[in-house]
Amino acid sequence: MYLLGVPTARGWLANASCRTVHDMSRQHSPGLRAWLGLLVLLGPVLLVSMDGSILFLAMPRISQALTPTAGQALWILDSYGFAVGSLLIAFGAIGDRYGRLRLLMVGATVFGIGSVAAAFAPSAEFLIAARALMGVAGATLLPSALAVLSELFADPRRRAQAIGIFAAAFAAGFAIGPVVGGVLLRTFWWGSVFLVNLPVIALFLVLAPVLLREVRATRPGRVDLTSVVLSAVGLLLAVYGLKHAATEGLSVDSVVIGIAGVILLVWFARRQRRLEHPLMEFSLFRDRVFTIAIITGLLPLAAWSATAYLAGIYLQSVLGLSVLAAALLALPGAAVLTITCIVTPFVVDRVGKRTSLAICHLSIAAGLLFLLATTITGGIGWYIASTAVAGVGYGISFAVVADTAVGAVPVERAGSAGAIAETSNEIGNALGIALLGSLAALVFRISGPDLAPTLDETLQLPGLVPALAEEAKTAFVTGLHVVAATASVLHTALAVLALRWIPVPSRTVPTRTLGPQGPR
Repeated sequence: MYLLGVPTARGWLANASCRTVHDMSRQHSPGLRAWLGLLVLLGPVLLVSMDGSILFLAMPRISQALTPTAGQALWILDSYGFAVGSLLIAFGAIGDRYGRLRLLMVGATVFGIGSVAAAFAPSAEFLIAARALMGVAGATLLPSALAVLSELFADPRRRAQAIGIFAAAFAAGFAIGPVVGGVLLRTFWWGSVFLVNLPVIALFLVLAPVLLREVRATRPGRVDLTSVVLSAVGLLLAVYGLKHAATEGLSVDSVVIGIAGVILLVWFARRQRRLEHPLMEFSLFRDRVFTIAIITGLLPLAAWSATAYLAGIYLQSVLGLSVLAAALLALPGAAVLTITCIVTPFVVDRVGKRTSLAICHLSIAAGLLFLLATTITGGIGWYIASTAVAGVGYGISFAVVADTAVGAVPVERAGSAGAIAETSNEIGNALGIALLGSLAALVFRISGPDLAPTLDETLQLPGLVPALAEEAKTAFVTGLHVVAATASVLHTALAVLALRWIPVPSRTVPTRTLGPQGPR
C-alpha cells in the first residue's frame, strides 16, 4: 500500500511483476559506499542507545565518588533520557530544514564534548549538566541518522534491510549497556563508561564527510520556534511528572507538573494543524497501519524497560546474583533481539506487516508469561526463556516501526518521521518505569511487610528476621508477576487489533488512481 504517496517495503511495488521489481532493484542497488555509510552511522546510534543504560552498574561508584542526594542521583540517570525524548521531534524537523549531515556532525561533536565533561565531572550537579548535554546531542543524532540512511538506500527493500540493521544496533546498544559498564568498572574508574564513546565519535567525524552526502528538504520553510519549545517542554514535564509520581508517590507537585506537560502537548498538537511546515505530521496517524506501528514502538519498550528493571532487582536482591552476573544473563535475549531486527525485513517481505505485527505482540505476550514461573528460590531458566521468546517480538517491533515511519512519508520528511518512531521508543521506555513500575511498587506495599517502600530498603533494615525478608521477597515477586501478566494482556489485545485493522495485502497489481492516502 501507499502511505502519503511513498511506497513502503511491502508497498504496491511488491505486487508488481517480478520483472519490474527486478529491474528497479538493479537500478537502485546500493553500492559499497552505501554499506560503508551504514557502518559509519551505526557507531553514533550504538552509543546513543548504550548511554541510556550504561549507568545502571556505574551508579554505586558514582555515588561513592560524588555523594549525590537521592534527587540528584535520579537526575543523573534521567537527565539524558529526558533530553533525548524531549528534543527528538524538534531536531528531526531542524535536520529536515537545515541539513541532516550538518546536524549529525554538530551532534557527534557535542556528544563527544559532553562525554569528556561527564567523565571528569567534579560534582553531581556538573555530571547532571553534562548528561543533559549528551542527551541534547543524542536527540540530534537519531532522526538525522535514520534520514541519511534513507538517502543511501533508495530501493525500498534494501532500505528496509538497512533500517533493520540500524534498529538492531539501537536495540543492541541498550541491551549491552549494563554489560559494557560492568566490564569497564572491573578495571577502570567510573568515568571510563563515558570515555569509551570518544574513539567511535572520532572515527565518525573523520569518515562521515567522505561517505555521507548532505540531505535536506526541497522546501525547508521556517522552523516554528514556539512548536520546538512546546514539544520539548511539554514532553519533559509530562515524563517528569510520571517519573516523580512513580518514585515519590502522588503529590500536588507531580500532578501539577504532569498536567502542565499534557496541556503544552495538546497546545503543540493543535498548533501543528495550522502550520504550513509543522514539526510533526499528525496526518500520518490517519493511516491505521502507521498508528499500529507507532503504538508498537511504544508498548514493547514499556514492557521491556519495566520487566528488565524489575528482573534486575529480582536476580540480585531475591536470588542473590552479582550485578555483572545478572547483566550477563540478559545476553541471550539481547542476541535474539539483535538477530530478529536483522532478519525481520526478509520476513515482512514474505508474510506482510499484518502477520509480522501480530507475531511481534504474541511473542512478547508469551515471553512475559514465562516470568510467572519465577519464585523466590529459583527462576534463572525461566528468565532466560522469557527474554529469548520476548526478544523475537522486541526485535520485530524495532525493525517494523522504523521502516514504517520512514517509508510512510516523502524523503524530505524522513527526519520528522524517524523522530516520531524514536520518540515512541523513548516515551515507551519512560512510561514502562513510571506506570508498570508503579504497579509493582503498589503490589509490594499492599502484600509486603510494610517496613520500607522498596525491597532493597527492606532487606537492608537492621535486625530483619528471615521470615520478614522472605515475605518481602515474595511480595516483590508477586509485583513482578502482576506487571508481566498486565503487559502480556496488553500485547495480546494489540495483536488482535493489528489483525483487525491492518488489511490483508492484495496479490494483484492495483489499477486505481493513487492519491495521498492510497488508492481511491
